Amino acid sequence: MRIVFQVVALLMFLVPLSAGAQEIKFGENAFEADFTIDSTFTTDGKTFEVSASGQAGPYGMAYASYVFTDKQEQGDRGEFTGFVWTQKGEDVVTGTVQGVYKKDGKIFRMYSLDNASNGIFNIVSGEADFVAKTMKFKVSELQVP
Repeated sequence: MRIVFQVVALLMFLVPLSAGAQEIKFGENAFEADFTIDSTFTTDGKTFEVSASGQAGPYGMAYASYVFTDKQEQGDRGEFTGFVWTQKGEDVVTGTVQGVYKKDGKIFRMYSLDNASNGIFNIVSGEADFVAKTMKFKVSELQVP
């Protein structure tokens, strides 16, 4: 009987939370972005800056700069910000990047929400391999009302 009461109490708590949740809709035009890490450096051993370039699907050639930090001193995870600009023909799109990362062996798993100058929000997941000097991402437009 006690377990039934606990389950009912838990459901009573969770149902109102889920009722107010907002649905996230992803675009159908997802694409991959493959970058080569051009340079990386640190001046204090705590903040790391990375520059990368490569192809970003429909955006064409892309150049990105990231600043990785670990403000909560967790050791294997943290946050990053960045700036990206792309060019395809005469069209230039810029974007700001904010996200989190988690180190998994030699790979850094990255997740971000990017705000592009063309009015599109992109949701991004991928990985950075500093040994292989690569960054690979899956990008999808975030559909917002």
